[in-house]
Parts: sequence; structure tokens; C-alpha cells
Amino acid sequence: MILKNTVVLLTGASSGIGYQLAKDLALEGAKLALVARRADLLESLAGEIKTRTEVKYYRCDVTSKQDVHSAISLIKKDFHKIDIAILNSGVAFRSSVLNYNSSEAETTFNTNVLGQIYFIEQLLPDFIKERSGCIVGISSLGDGKGFPKSGFYSASKAALTILLESLRIELKKFNVKVVTVKPGFVKTAMTDKNEFEMPFLLGVEKGSKIIIDGLKKDKRIIEFPWQTTLGAKILRMMPTKLFESIASKELKTKTK
Repeated sequence: MILKNTVVLLTGASSGIGYQLAKDLALEGAKLALVARRADLLESLAGEIKTRTEVKYYRCDVTSKQDVHSAISLIKKDFHKIDIAILNSGVAFRSSVLNYNSSEAETTFNTNVLGQIYFIEQLLPDFIKERSGCIVGISSLGDGKGFPKSGFYSASKAALTILLESLRIELKKFNVKVVTVKPGFVKTAMTDKNEFEMPFLLGVEKGSKIIIDGLKKDKRIIEFPWQTTLGAKILRMMPTKLFESIASKELKTKTK
């Protein structure tokens, strides 16, 4: 995949992986439409990279269907097209059964799943008509099992992974690419809140490089790091009873 001079829509660009991706995509020569809720941070980021490429920013709450519709309309007006959509916005909560909160579930699914669906809904008509385009969904290696205290997050990422797989199959005949990105632990403000040890934790610079390299190589699934990817695959194949036993012991250890 060629990134130079392509118009890239990037959500969740105000922090974390999205922030680093914006800087690295600018170095690749991509034209950037940056989207996030915090316009002040987007303005600062755009000011930092505007000497390298064409960049504009748009305040948008991805959980609002109207916000998404308005953002897409403005981007198409400014850039006339969208070549690649990197749908990166995401949230995570650590929730115990002792403080089970449906509002956290709503925020998680509205951001991690519906937020991407709203953008895809707006993108597909043009992508299918032009028989080109690429949708990049940021999922997680945590999509394969029901990890304790991460039920909302893991379930939302599992839903997203399945959704992207379905789209990839359907859109192949229209020459529209769908890429699923599944990071392990990447050091961001979101993971800084985790109270447990995060094995093979990567910096955002490394994570961004792996994603961009994967896009340039036309990978359908980009998973990293390899150690966590291998561990996630082993857990998926593990008998349910064994996984629940191990996870329960780990949970007891971390709550002592």
C-alpha cells in the first residue's frame, strides 16, 4: 500500500497510538484528516506536522452519529476524497463485579464498536462506488478471551474483530481493503491506568512503526508484539476450564 499523497482519515488522533501515527504518517507524505474530541490537542498536533504535509483537524465525538456524519462531510469537502480510514478511537475500563456499571459498558461499546460502525457507514458508499479504499480498524489481542475485570473491553474488541472480518470478506469483490490491527500492550494514557503487570509492553513509537510497516506490506491482520500474539493464540485454544482456573488464580494473586 502506498501512503504518499493518500488522504488518511485518523480517529483518536489526540493521544496515544493515534497521536504517534499522525506524526509518522506525515513523514510518509500522507495527507491527514485528524479526528478527536479534544480540538485543542488536535490543533497543537496539526501545528507540529503542517510543515511536512497537508493536514486539517476536526472535532468529533465518535459516539455521536451526527458528529461523524458532519466530520466526514467536512473532510470530503476539504480533501475531495478519503483513501484510507484508520479508526483508532477507543476506551477501556477496569470493572469489578463489585462495582458493575452499565454506563461503562455503554461508553465502551459506543466508542469501540458503534464509533467505528458510524464511520464505516459513511465511507462505504464512496469506497464501493470507486472500487478502492481501505478501512483500518484498531482492535486488540485482548479480543479472544473473557479476561477478569476487562469484560466490557474484551467483548467490544471481539465484536469489532468479527465485524471487520465479515467486512473484509464482503468487500473483497469491490476491491476495498479491510485491515484489522491487534496490538498487545502499548504504553499510553489508557494502559497507564492498569494496575497489573503488562508483559512485552511497547512504546507508541514502536507500535506505530509496526502498523505503518504492515500497511505498506498490504497485511490483512497486523498483530504485535509476536510474544503476546503467540500467547493470545495459545489462550484461544486452551480448554475453557483450564483458562478459567488460571485466570481465577491470577485474579486472586492481584487482589491480595
